[in-house]
Amino acid sequence: MLVRCGWVTADPLYIAYHDEEWGVPAHDDRHLFEMLILEGAQAGLSWITVLRKREAYRRAFAGFDPAVVARFRPARVARLLEDPGIVRNRLKVASAVTNARCFLEVQREHGSFDGYLWSFVGGRPLVNAFRSMAEVPARTALSDALSKDLARRGFKFVGSTICYALMQAVGMVNDHLVSCFRYPALAGAAPPPAAPSPSPPPVTPKGGAREPRGRARRPRA
Repeated sequence: MLVRCGWVTADPLYIAYHDEEWGVPAHDDRHLFEMLILEGAQAGLSWITVLRKREAYRRAFAGFDPAVVARFRPARVARLLEDPGIVRNRLKVASAVTNARCFLEVQREHGSFDGYLWSFVGGRPLVNAFRSMAEVPARTALSDALSKDLARRGFKFVGSTICYALMQAVGMVNDHLVSCFRYPALAGAAPPPAAPSPSPPPVTPKGGAREPRGRARRPRA
């Protein structure tokens, strides 16, 4: 039986997201824009709610093409607010358009949003070694820095918790628990040793105690 992170429920959508996508390093700008918008849409909601609306979001937001979304006018936003397939929150919908315009500005400045985003971790995933969900943070100093810089650039719904969730989702950090079957592949290493016994001398576990948001940091279910 496969062991997964503790936030995964029996919902097939959750299982597929965890097994195939969460924590996998992503570098495609359109996908990064999609995750930026979806993580913002989750604010105050459970992640499964957003996953169930994902296909409707893709239809509503032009396949998450930031160049197209950036051109949405008030009439288009008004129609989106009548779409039951997405989260019909005026601020969230409007922020997607604002964020698309800011996204394009970052691309012009840095060549790609990917290059900009991954620069916060030096271009390589940060591999943690958490053994329980209680250790997984809701935010870090890096997510604070990313949040601050995105806000400075005009992005909306980019608080530090949202930014850390984005970092987890696109593989900038590997927060799969070490017991999870996905951990070794994404860590690029063999599974860590089993819990130490009284002899030989114990192995000091990695990671510090930090509070999760509800996933191995993933969703607030």
